[in-house]
Amino acid sequence: MRPMTTSRARFTAGATALGAVLAVVPATATSSTQAAQAAQATTAAPAVPAAERVRKRTPRLTVRHVRRNVLAGRSTTVAGRLVGMKGHVVRLQARRGDSWKTVDRTLTRTHGSYRLRFKPSRPGTMKLRVVFPGDKTATKTRRAAGRINVFRQAQASWYDDYGSPLACGGTLGYDELGVANKELPCGTKLTLRYRGRSVRVKVIDRGPYVGGRDFDLTGATKRALGFGDLGTVLATR
Repeated sequence: MRPMTTSRARFTAGATALGAVLAVVPATATSSTQAAQAAQATTAAPAVPAAERVRKRTPRLTVRHVRRNVLAGRSTTVAGRLVGMKGHVVRLQARRGDSWKTVDRTLTRTHGSYRLRFKPSRPGTMKLRVVFPGDKTATKTRRAAGRINVFRQAQASWYDDYGSPLACGGTLGYDELGVANKELPCGTKLTLRYRGRSVRVKVIDRGPYVGGRDFDLTGATKRALGFGDLGTVLATR
């Protein structure tokens, strides 16, 4: 075999050395990448401040007073406490259709007491609730405040045609609670109030047919209210 020339020997040695370097580079790059990832994993999750690790509490919300009977255009009030939480927002919400609408809001005072006001403009019956929306220290909570009756003034008389047919079906009985009205659909429910007494009744007949009168009360309704022969009652419709 002929011996290699000096130039060929130098080329072979250089190629061997280059291969060795290339074989080392991937391993070195991989090691550097793993080291960087390990360092990033160590520093990626900073310690959570102690204040943020505190578990939120659920405050106690109370409703102590509700003015349940009010004339349209006058204010009703709801009072209570967000116990032990001064300076927090509470909201009064009224149910309208299928949704709740905020009608007043205030900041709680000493010992978490609050007083909310709402001035309904139309007669009717509606549900109320009080809501604390929550904050960094406490979770959201709410408390039902029940129903309120919003009244209008109405002129009423009464009738006792017992045994006579009713426009909405059936006959008038002695103990039949209800009213006659010319416009409201048969079966419409309403609350009547007179001198501190209230009764829940339905429209069962048509009338009265005397100008200026809104309702004819049955004898049983008249007795339940302690009503006279003619006068003004409060009505939610």
